Amino acid sequence: MLSLQSNPSHHASLIFESIVPKDKAAAFQSWHSRLRRTARQFRGYIRTDLCPPVNAHQLKWYSIMHFESPQQLQEWLKSDTREALLLEGQQFFETYQFKSFETGLEGWFSRQKNSDQVGLGAPAWKQNLAVILGLYPTVMVQTLLFAKLGIMQDWSLASAMLVNNVISSSILTWTIMPFVTKTIQFWLQPAPQPTSSRSDLMVTGVITLSLIVMMMVFNQIQ
Repeated sequence: MLSLQSNPSHHASLIFESIVPKDKAAAFQSWHSRLRRTARQFRGYIRTDLCPPVNAHQLKWYSIMHFESPQQLQEWLKSDTREALLLEGQQFFETYQFKSFETGLEGWFSRQKNSDQVGLGAPAWKQNLAVILGLYPTVMVQTLLFAKLGIMQDWSLASAMLVNNVISSSILTWTIMPFVTKTIQFWLQPAPQPTSSRSDLMVTGVITLSLIVMMMVFNQIQ
């Protein structure tokens, strides 16, 4: 327990995004204070940050809650107390989106609104494999295309790398990863809803085979 408390790499956080009408902002803050006081009673609670709208035209509030470990965060997520408070709070906000973070990749794997995902998202190894499936062809196609067109050939390595990373990460975030996660959504189940070993083996095999085939194709193109 002491090692978890002293090692921030084990920390887990969740972000609660809610759209709050202006006339309900005070009531929402009062409800959120009760939510925070309740969370303090749970094991591993660190703190909660409440971020109001950035300007008068925005209605989005962000609540960021931190726990010492993913397991302790999940205890809070699965508690009946939190569920009751969440149901009560829905009278103060119109829509909400809830995400929990452990590996740093969950933003690509959680796109549900008006609901929350109880758990910590897909296992880290599945997230990693899905990212590789999207990242490898994206980077290869971009590299081969830029080389063919002579784009950034005279740039310094640092400059070219920065621009390439901006382009590839943007393509991944808004195009590739939404497609990948939607395609294998049945396999990217959160920990409380694990897929079968047979399904894990089959999908892992298909992804591995796909990567090998893409590698062979790219080798031929070069």
